[in-house]
Amino acid sequence: MARKIPEKWESSLKAVKAVQVAFDMDEKIQLAIRKEALDAGFSPSDQIRDILGLPTNKRPKRPRLTVSLAPADYQLLAKKYDLSPDQQLEIKKRLMDDLVNHVNNNDK
Repeated sequence: MARKIPEKWESSLKAVKAVQVAFDMDEKIQLAIRKEALDAGFSPSDQIRDILGLPTNKRPKRPRLTVSLAPADYQLLAKKYDLSPDQQLEIKKRLMDDLVNHVNNNDK
């Protein structure tokens, strides 16, 4: 007897069956596709799907940047900002300020 998939998981069934394909290609080609994606407001994955004539998700994605921070990174940043490593929210605010200032200073 086959097991019934819970209704709340049925919409995820297609994603579970999808297979990620990685492309090892010339850095110049990768950079060009990433730049096209950025200019079009797409993720690199959506840009590749668009180039290949495959459907893309038309819902706008929340624009955000990410970085992984290890405990040692929080130690370094806490020292930089004269904070405790436990003050992760304040460290994040300072990081955002640094990134905004970096872009504003480079736009001049």
